[in-house]
Amino acid sequence: MQIRDLPYADPGVPDVRSGTGFLLWLGRRQLGGQLKCLLWGLLFQLGIAGLPLGVGLAVQAVVDHDGGRLALGVLLLAVLGVAIAVGDTMVHRAAVTNWITAAARVQQLLSRKTAELGSLLTRRVAAGEVVAVSTGDVEKIGWFVEAASRFAAAAVTLLVVCVGLVLYQPDLGLVVALGVPVLALAALPLLPRATRRADVQREKAGRATELASDTVAGLRVLRGIGGEELFLRRYRAASQEVRRAAVRSARMWALIAAVQVLLPGLLLLTVVVHGARLALDGRISVGELVTVYGAVALTHHALRNFEEIAMAYSFSRPSASRAARVLALTRTTTEPTAEDDPRKEGARVDDPRAGGPRADGSRADGPRADGSRTDEPRTDEPRAGGSEEEGPRADGPRADGSRTDESRADGSQTDAPRTDEPRADGSRTDGPRAGGSEVGGPPAGGSTAGGLRDLYDPVTGVLAPAGRLTAVVCGDPDAAGRLADRLGGHPADPGDGHVSVLLGGAPLDGLPLDAARAAVLVQDKDPVLLSGTLRELLDVPSSGAVAAEAALEAAQCRDVLDSLAQASVDTGGDPMRTRITERGRSLSGGQRQRLALARSLVTDPEVLVLDEPTSAVDSHTESRVAAGIKRLRAGRTTVVLASSPLLLDVADRVVLVHEGTAVAAGTHRALLAGEPRYRAVVTRETDAERTLDTELRQLEELEGESA
Repeated sequence: MQIRDLPYADPGVPDVRSGTGFLLWLGRRQLGGQLKCLLWGLLFQLGIAGLPLGVGLAVQAVVDHDGGRLALGVLLLAVLGVAIAVGDTMVHRAAVTNWITAAARVQQLLSRKTAELGSLLTRRVAAGEVVAVSTGDVEKIGWFVEAASRFAAAAVTLLVVCVGLVLYQPDLGLVVALGVPVLALAALPLLPRATRRADVQREKAGRATELASDTVAGLRVLRGIGGEELFLRRYRAASQEVRRAAVRSARMWALIAAVQVLLPGLLLLTVVVHGARLALDGRISVGELVTVYGAVALTHHALRNFEEIAMAYSFSRPSASRAARVLALTRTTTEPTAEDDPRKEGARVDDPRAGGPRADGSRADGPRADGSRTDEPRTDEPRAGGSEEEGPRADGPRADGSRTDESRADGSQTDAPRTDEPRADGSRTDGPRAGGSEVGGPPAGGSTAGGLRDLYDPVTGVLAPAGRLTAVVCGDPDAAGRLADRLGGHPADPGDGHVSVLLGGAPLDGLPLDAARAAVLVQDKDPVLLSGTLRELLDVPSSGAVAAEAALEAAQCRDVLDSLAQASVDTGGDPMRTRITERGRSLSGGQRQRLALARSLVTDPEVLVLDEPTSAVDSHTESRVAAGIKRLRAGRTTVVLASSPLLLDVADRVVLVHEGTAVAAGTHRALLAGEPRYRAVVTRETDAERTLDTELRQLEELEGESA
């Protein structure tokens, strides 16, 4: 693989079981490049190791006054010089290629994983760790991959030198053969402590990076609450911890470097003293002494690779472990079995929240809002105001043969067909009931309307009927965010008994990734605008049914267009050609929110989930935006998580989620009149106000009775 051939057509499926396994996998994927670097490295290292032989031959030729051997020695040195020059150039070229191609492979794998997980990535992994993996860790991993082949060449060279010296001059060669392995392995006992200190340094550096990232992301909030100085002190403290950890780590590596200098010096001194005695005794020649001395002196070139590979591994292993943790993430981590999965037909559902059929044919509603349970067959149905009517159902057949399932307060029947009648396959579908009990969702092959599919969350019991605008009210903003994640196919805690959201009865995470993303679009509470022109912002994959102008009009972006037209003089006043700065920083929060909403409306997905889409706009604009969403999404399935009465009033159906369970469903006005919990969330009514209202109503009732 050459640099010009990047990127890889397929980076492969990595071994993410451990950091070491990931490094070995990278090495195996680049065997060709590793072998090339090894061969060039051998040419370079053996060329250096052969220099003492040429020098010794030339010196002995001078002592013996032998011109022929002197010429041979000079020729040998010239050949070795060329080999060293070529080998050094090519091994550097091959090593850099291995480094860059390994880093590119890791970056491609990370990019693919980021595209697969989307916004879920930073919910699973800290932002600081993601930054560390995608920047410094990639370089450290590439460093180890390219250093491995040069280390192998150095190890082979040392073996050749030891064997050659033993054969060339056994008396001195045996000393070198015994001493070189000690030199190579001398730093080994120090490596665990050096590695631990390096790990501590990287951990503290990651925490400091995460703190800096969070501080920058929340700078506006920090300024609003006056917390800049507090976070500055925290970052200063974190930076000092990183500095102290780096100094401790550097001391250990300095000790290892000192050992790598001291021990070769001792070996060289031993060879000189012992060799001088042998030469004085006439047992070796001067040329042989020079050759052995030179070979020992030049072993430091090869020994430096031992120190480098130790450092590269100690630094790259934690980096590879972090990369492996990120690459090991999946959209879901657990798969429910047939016994505990209410999504699968024929599965027996004992979870009280599933509302599935019992063995005797009755249905269990599970826990009610007040914590009680009912094990009796269901006999209650929701009223429009959220109350329940006990006893047999009073619904009858309609003219088209279907049945109505809700009794209104006046005794009339609703027009909604019963969703819990047995289907052709024997399954039943139930929506959330108003009285606080939670009922089961549609099984596989669920209801459709006009080719559309409904969306159902078995955990909370929230049902968004096909083709309708459903508003969901959560008292806890965090609960709203978690529900938005689930409706988008991303559970907040996928390892905690994950049960998928159902799209038309089919599990959303069971669909192909492209199909799931095309079917359901979730707009976060704080959507991100990428830099580029407004036309590029709205140029997203879509059905083509909604024009950009219509989406901008529905999102009430007229003032945004005016400000963009005035912001640039080189676009001829065309706001669609005006560039939006990174993350839309030049726009207000409300303008960014409305542009993001327009982008979602242009996409025109089958199911659109909006998490507080108007939290940053004024009430007049919010009212017009609500009407625009209602108009443009007519006939499409839309879920809005909000607590604004202006949005709730235009919804076809409103669901109240209390403590993670859908406890009431109906229209906004009906719930406002008949559901105290709903009224408390929507009107921000306090306990004192509720008590006062109750007392006033009781007083009015007493006055009416007395009159």
